[in-house]
Amino acid sequence: MATHGTIHWTELMTGDVDAAKEYYAAVCGWTFSEMPMPTGTYYICMNGETPVGGIVAIDPDFIDDPTPRWITYLAVDDVDAAVAQTSAAGGKALGACFDVPQVGRIGMVSDPGGAVLGLITPAEDG
Repeated sequence: MATHGTIHWTELMTGDVDAAKEYYAAVCGWTFSEMPMPTGTYYICMNGETPVGGIVAIDPDFIDDPTPRWITYLAVDDVDAAVAQTSAAGGKALGACFDVPQVGRIGMVSDPGGAVLGLITPAEDG
């Protein structure tokens, strides 16, 4: 289980996946493995044998703004409780929590300053 309050994952949502992969390969030395998804391919960024993040095309059904962005996911023990705490602490839930098989339960929020982040309770097998 991931430690509550730690950075668990980060991913780039972009309109130009190929350019992003080329850039991060050149600058960071990353390689990429492909994971087919219902909405397209998710690219896992690899630093040697270690997965360090993901790159995915912006899904206009999920995000209206086409601006590329990195999203960081913080591990929490109970994502539903953390989303409720976010609202109580002046932040905002950006939708209902949802489950991703073999990944975990996710809630997208913005903090009181408007920064968007994901909260995740990782799956036991993820």
